[in-house]
Order: sequence, then C-alpha cells, then structure tokens
Amino acid sequence: ANYDRIVEEKRKRLNQYVDAVGAMIAQEENKKAKLTQLTEEVQKLEKLKAGAAARAKQLVDKYNGDATAVKNDPEYAKCQAAFKDFSSTLAEKQQRANELEEDMKQLVHNVTNHKNQIQTLMRELEKLKEEKNDAVADILSAKEEKQIADMVNGISNDKTAADLQRLREMRQKASASARVSREVAGLDAKRAETEFMEYAQQAVADDEFDALIGLSKDQKASEAPARDAKIPEA
Repeated sequence: ANYDRIVEEKRKRLNQYVDAVGAMIAQEENKKAKLTQLTEEVQKLEKLKAGAAARAKQLVDKYNGDATAVKNDPEYAKCQAAFKDFSSTLAEKQQRANELEEDMKQLVHNVTNHKNQIQTLMRELEKLKEEKNDAVADILSAKEEKQIADMVNGISNDKTAADLQRLREMRQKASASARVSREVAGLDAKRAETEFMEYAQQAVADDEFDALIGLSKDQKASEAPARDAKIPEA
C-alpha cells in the first residue's frame, strides 16, 4: 500500500507538471502571435512616420530652407501632427512589444524548470519499474510514456529564443531604416495615410521632426542673418 501511494503521488505530480507545461506553451504561442502582430505594426508606423517627415522635407526644399515660410504652409502642420501621432503610437507599440518579450522569456524559464521536473519524475518512475518489475509495469502505459516524451522533446527553448531574436531584429531594422536617408520624390498636394506610406518608400526620418526636415535651431539661427540681409523686414 505504501508503495502504491508513492507511485500514485509521483504520477499525480507528473500529470500536474504536464498540464502546467501545456498551459504555458499555449500562453507562449499566444504571446508570440501578438508579438508578431506588434512587430508588423511597428514596421508600418516607422514607415508612416518617415513618410510624414519626408513630405515636410519637400516643403523645406520648396521654400529653400526658409523656416517661417515652411511653418506658415498648412501642409507643415499636417505633417507635423501626423509625425507626432505616429511617434507616440510607435512608442506605445514598442513598449508593449518589450513587455511581451519579457513575458515570453519568463515563460521559457518556467517551462524549462517544469521540463526538468518532468524528466526527473520520469526517471524516478522508471527506477520504480525496474525495482518491482512486472508488479508496477502499468505505472505508465506505453502510450502515456510516448506522449510525455514527445511533449518534453518538443519543448524547444532554442526555437523560442530564435523567434524572439528574429522579431526583435525586425523592429530594430525598421527603426534603423527610418534613419538611413531623407530623400523624397517630387509628389504634390495633401496626402492621407496611404500616401504617407508612398513617401516612406523613398525617404526615412530621424527622431526630431524639425531636425529631420532641415529646420534645426542651429540652421535657423545661421540662416536668419542671411535672409535678413537679402530681404529686410518692413
């Protein structure tokens, strides 16, 4: 009876670990799907942000760097508002992506611990079988052993780590690409979100809106005396 109690206790613990690991793997897959979606949204927002800055850069070129003229153009306010909106949304998405990534790392850690416990219990049960031979041959059926072994072998922490790295690199690449160039094509008029995307294919932006489009404080300060000399204020 005492022996049966030990066996039953170990089987119960084993099933608890198996159930826990199954639940955590489901959570991991769910979070991975959300992280993939967030990564795609981050990439899109980087392009939209770049497109808004690129359109504003056209205004700078149009007015030959005259900051006052650029800012008096209604298109500038539209581009600036879009840039700020895309930037704030992007920051929120990035933060959520980072949180999900940390959650997944913790899940991987927990799954690893449970996997080790499962393997330990499997070895203990195997030892009991060897000690008692046929008397406990049915501690775990062949089907149960195979199911548990398949699950343990199927837990690939390396794959999860690789997926996290791949998604992280995609977000980093989107952010880095947004700083590569500020060239824009000569396109006209007011643009909606889909048209900002077109600009983003040809130009990308840095973090500060005015600095991005060539209206940094240093530049405005150096250009002001030259403009004043050429076109004195009335």
